[in-house]
Amino acid sequence: MAQTKKPRYGVGAVLARFIAFIAASVVCGVLAASLVVPAVAAAGLGVSRSIGFFENLPDELTVQPPSQSTKVLTSDGKLIATFFAENRVRIPLDQMSPYIKDAVVAIEDSRFYEHAGIDPQAIARAVVSNLTKGGQQGASTITQQYVTNVVNESRLSQDRPDEVILSGQKDMGDKLREMKLAIALEKKFTKEQILEGYLNIVFFNSEAYGIEAAARYFFSSTARKLTLPQAALLAGLVNSPTFYNPAVNPDKSIVRRNQVLSEMLRQRMITDAEHDAAVATPIQLKLAPQRQGCAYALIAPYFCDYISHLILNNPAYGASLIERQRKLYRGGLTIVTTLDSRLQGAAQTQVNGTAGANRDRWGAALVTVQPGTGKILAMAQNTVILPVKGKFDTHLNFNVDAKDPQGNDLNGAGGFQPGSTMKPFTFAEWLNEGKPLTAMIDASRRVYPWGFPWRSSCGRVMGAYSTAQNTPELGAADDLQNAEPGFYRPMAINYGLYNSINTATFASATQLDFCGIQKVVDAVGLHSGLDGAQINMHQLGNLLGAIGVAPLHLANAYATFANDGRYCAPIALLDIRDATGGKLPAQTTECRTALKPQVARGVNSVLQDVMKKGSGVWIEPKVHTKFPVGAKTGTSNNNGSTWVVGYSSGLATASFFGDALEGQDRPGQNVTINGVFYERLDGYMIAGPQWANYMLKVGPLYPAKEFPPPPASMYGGPAPSPTPGTSTGGTGSTPSGQTDGATGGSTGGATGGSTGGSDGGTDRQGGGKPPTPPGR
Repeated sequence: MAQTKKPRYGVGAVLARFIAFIAASVVCGVLAASLVVPAVAAAGLGVSRSIGFFENLPDELTVQPPSQSTKVLTSDGKLIATFFAENRVRIPLDQMSPYIKDAVVAIEDSRFYEHAGIDPQAIARAVVSNLTKGGQQGASTITQQYVTNVVNESRLSQDRPDEVILSGQKDMGDKLREMKLAIALEKKFTKEQILEGYLNIVFFNSEAYGIEAAARYFFSSTARKLTLPQAALLAGLVNSPTFYNPAVNPDKSIVRRNQVLSEMLRQRMITDAEHDAAVATPIQLKLAPQRQGCAYALIAPYFCDYISHLILNNPAYGASLIERQRKLYRGGLTIVTTLDSRLQGAAQTQVNGTAGANRDRWGAALVTVQPGTGKILAMAQNTVILPVKGKFDTHLNFNVDAKDPQGNDLNGAGGFQPGSTMKPFTFAEWLNEGKPLTAMIDASRRVYPWGFPWRSSCGRVMGAYSTAQNTPELGAADDLQNAEPGFYRPMAINYGLYNSINTATFASATQLDFCGIQKVVDAVGLHSGLDGAQINMHQLGNLLGAIGVAPLHLANAYATFANDGRYCAPIALLDIRDATGGKLPAQTTECRTALKPQVARGVNSVLQDVMKKGSGVWIEPKVHTKFPVGAKTGTSNNNGSTWVVGYSSGLATASFFGDALEGQDRPGQNVTINGVFYERLDGYMIAGPQWANYMLKVGPLYPAKEFPPPPASMYGGPAPSPTPGTSTGGTGSTPSGQTDGATGGSTGGATGGSTGGSDGGTDRQGGGKPPTPPGR
């Protein structure tokens, strides 16, 4: 039943009645002031002084939107996670059930539609009660309560929680200030606006601020759908949210609810039948705790963590970290990301099944980037953020760098040794220098001693592979090795790449300018995942992947091949709006030419053979029979990091499996994974099927086209001459703190350089299964 609205008294009339009431109530000024607040007697303020103080109080209250929850969404609108300091969802009054509007007015301020901010009758009632019965009965109107909430919310949002004043803590000055602001507020806003603001800001529970959040939390419903008994229950909570909490004190809450219903009946807001039916209704809670932050993300918790760091690290969202935190946790942002929920679901399912029960805590990760846009479409790993019995928990994100380019924390694992997935970049420089992709090279050579005549126009090549020079004085690594015998012979360079032959990569490097290799690696965005430093390609071990690289950036480097040599920086933020719908800075696609198109096409032509007849020939299922793909396997020297990085024209994905624990020094040898024993892990064994199963499922969502073929001249005819300056970056200098050797490989020390990833396999051309594992 609708509330009958009576004419409102003017502000002057209200004050006149209020002052007349004080004068008529008691003889002395001290007692008169105590009618407002009993504690005034102790404060020693007389009536005249109180009125003067009242007249000098500010009457302007800036009503800012209260703290609201931030939503992080996928590109297709699925909720990833919410962030909040106070769980609140602001809604307009017309989206609230009429029952909750009536119930709150009935129990909190029955003359809400009659007074002009303060209620003299309520004050009189409170005075009589306080003087005759003791205690301190309140007399605050809804408008006064709203003022208090607005002031407190402002203090909280400005990180001043120590200045928050609760009802029982107010002194005379606080109460008078509240009254004057309430009167001023009524002059500025309508009753409907005040009620809407109040219901959106009021505290119901530590997990529910405002009526919409309360409806969701207690009943898994919405404010619009609240029934009469539900609305009465929530309205009763306002007075004492802890004491009347129905989840903790159901008996007390039902008594309070029925009190609200009685008031609604007395004030003719509901009928007798409605009252009786509501009173007879048991409390039927359907609690839905609202968890905030990435640890409680619905999907993609580590991508969520990456998003939060992008916001908190960027001055575009606030000059200080505190301001950025305020915007994320209180600003009511809507953050639309690049994530595709279809790909994310498939990736998460795949990595979850890779290692099974995983008592030994092996890491599995997948990350997908869209060639041509840099959009991160999926980011998954086989761990949880919070400890759960029987699961691998870690706060580290396997797929991203430890720090951003400005040195801010990204919470990443810092990358893993990429092994032979680095080889295509040396091959790209081979093509860039105009050499044929089928040229013969001498892969029989294993010794590269100190003093070997490497070529570099911008620096000095460091490291040596010579067992004879592996002495304390010289410190070279042992002679270069392949993973399997039978490959120490002359071969076509493309054959050496798709079979992942270490000695073939080194043989090609003897004919190249190392500055060119450096420029290729820099141009496709590869860098140390630990500190963002340049990967020094003048260090021999890095030809075979000795420095840890984050899967995200390795996938994105391969996306450059798929995109005809155009590098696009990885992006995750599509659109960001504040609580009012205002647009905030996001990320846009930024691309540049990293490789000449014919170079990228030459690389693509060879990497397609990896799955057909090379180091990935035994990977199942056979993705290349469904749509065109290029790929490269990779394995670190101790088998602790294994990879397949592959791509279609529509998707580029890095698949990692290995030791992701701190130190990353656990060898992947003589291990049992998911019930299967492996004498040594290899890229094609676990990372390979993980990549293939995933790509086979999601590839059709981003249809793949045939890769354009390289020019005929690359196959041994007249070769195109390299164009100087097509790539940028790289000086060949050793980054600070980076050793000349590599971890986890041969013992070449700081001067020798390790083999990093010693892929290299049996001599085969795609025939029967070899007696030993294929190359990595």
